[in-house]
Amino acid sequence: MAEPALNLRDLVARYRHDPESVYNNWFLEDAGRLKAFRSIRRGVQEVVRSIRSGTFGNDYKGSPLETVMESVTEQKQVFQGAAHAFYWKPKLRIPDIYENDAHKRAFADFFDRVLATADEDSLDRAVADLEARQIKGLGPAVANILYFLHPTLFPPFNTAILRGFNAVFQDKKPLGSWAAYREVRATIRRTNAGLSPPLSTDLGAFAGLLFEVGVGRLVVSGEAALTLADEREAGEKAARKRHQEIEADRGEENDHLRMQYLLAKTGRALGYPVHVAANDRTRVWEGVPLASLAVGSLPPLGLPPEVEQTVGLIDVLWLDPASERVVCAFEVEKSTSIYSGILRLLDLHRSAAARPDRLYLVAPDRREREIQAQLCRPSFADSGVPEIHYILFSDLCTHCDGLCKFGGDHTAVLKIARKKPG
Repeated sequence: MAEPALNLRDLVARYRHDPESVYNNWFLEDAGRLKAFRSIRRGVQEVVRSIRSGTFGNDYKGSPLETVMESVTEQKQVFQGAAHAFYWKPKLRIPDIYENDAHKRAFADFFDRVLATADEDSLDRAVADLEARQIKGLGPAVANILYFLHPTLFPPFNTAILRGFNAVFQDKKPLGSWAAYREVRATIRRTNAGLSPPLSTDLGAFAGLLFEVGVGRLVVSGEAALTLADEREAGEKAARKRHQEIEADRGEENDHLRMQYLLAKTGRALGYPVHVAANDRTRVWEGVPLASLAVGSLPPLGLPPEVEQTVGLIDVLWLDPASERVVCAFEVEKSTSIYSGILRLLDLHRSAAARPDRLYLVAPDRREREIQAQLCRPSFADSGVPEIHYILFSDLCTHCDGLCKFGGDHTAVLKIARKKPG
């Protein structure tokens, strides 16, 4: 990355050395700023809990979200007005997270996910999922909460900050656009990283600089703005590429999640307790949490600890209601290695005291040849290796309801399953 323009370094120096700047009065010196991270995290947890329990309400006033936003807006002028985006506007019916139960649950799911991880890819997918919901009136103002949950990854976003961004980087970004926020975020991170040293890894410091420009306390010369336009273009290009990758990942994750849901639904309908992979239990398909279809934990299977951990990550297991042994095991392989999926199934088969009746791979139609090639490996042709069937996504989607309605037991699945060639 090229060294930032001299005029940007001058701007940063003026911001740092001004005793009245938000950098010195809020970012460095305000003890309440650090305390807010903990209280806002607890408040967001309460938002999730209240939505799950049905006590959230149908208005901003009196909701746990109001408490969260009060903590946010206490953070000096930088967050002044941050709560306005969440006020319930009855004439416009926005933001639509108070009356629409599906959107309310999606709002809770989003915060559940961002509270549970610090992984940037996972966080970006959670944001992309929320954006894809297109909840009316709910835009990137959510970033003002995200900042207090992940301050090194998400900068705050409001009118003054955006006005400062547009002035510094010679742009005309709109306020209520997720696409604009992604590009602003990428440019902020790129530019901040190019400073030597960066203002801070906490992006609130750089957002504060933009705020000062946006309210007119810091003035940017035309020469600096023209130079920084190149930084903006590079940042936006990176943001667009990143978003395309995230959208591709989202599509794969949604297909994977849908298959897990259909398998869990079918297992339940056929009378089997269902276990869902431990790392997927919090996922939700069309308003139905996978955890609501599954047992709370993997029953004792007599497995070595390292194998038990691997088996706990198999996508879906159907259990015998009397003995709790595994009846069927399903590995969904949307884009991950078919070979590794087979090995997980074989680990279960070889290690369990009571071996499963059936092992299944579940994969997109386009991967059928790849599955057949893997199943035909010489290492899987030994007499001691169990037969592994596979189910194509299209067959499971088409026949799930029929299996649920007319299937007698797990052998009904063989009607839609396929074998390796020969």
